[in-house]
Amino acid sequence: MADAWQRRLVIFAKAPRLGRVKTRLGRDIGHVSAWRFYRRMLFSLALRLGRDPRWETLIACAPDTALMDDGQWPAGVARFAQGPGDLGDRMQRTFDQLPPGPVVIIGADIPGIEPGDIAAAFRALGSKDVVVGPADDGGYWLIGQKRSPRILRLFDGVRWSGPHALEDTLGNIEKTPYAALKSLTDVDNGADFRRLFGKETA
Repeated sequence: MADAWQRRLVIFAKAPRLGRVKTRLGRDIGHVSAWRFYRRMLFSLALRLGRDPRWETLIACAPDTALMDDGQWPAGVARFAQGPGDLGDRMQRTFDQLPPGPVVIIGADIPGIEPGDIAAAFRALGSKDVVVGPADDGGYWLIGQKRSPRILRLFDGVRWSGPHALEDTLGNIEKTPYAALKSLTDVDNGADFRRLFGKETA
């Protein structure tokens, strides 16, 4: 990874292993279909976003032991290990440890993300300290920080995997200026999948 100041987009992703990703979705549409969906989303995101010269794209990998398994990950995108802890611990570590410059984090299971959405997030960080992309379920599909003049702690006490994640995160920033992007849908279960794709399997 380059050390110079620049914009960085980080895709948080699990190694696409059958039965280890999108398990809630797998219970509804079958684990093979859920694995196929997740792997397609990850590789598609890396292709759509990873070639854009306006930012550097990185993949934050889990589990850490999968970091060097080249066959699991999209080619041509630099990777680093997420490390231990819950989702908030791992995202905070990313904000804390990457070289200087604004950082935007997204998940790998949001079919609707386009380069224009990422560009909008970085534009927002030109005037705001934090940017969020709300998800329909009360969470968020994007979180970003300017990281200047300081790095904020956004995730203390956040209730993950429920309807309060965005509310709790915004509660941590108090009066810090933030921007909100458009809402998108992440795919956690069969109902989400059918709403977006209108079918039972990937």
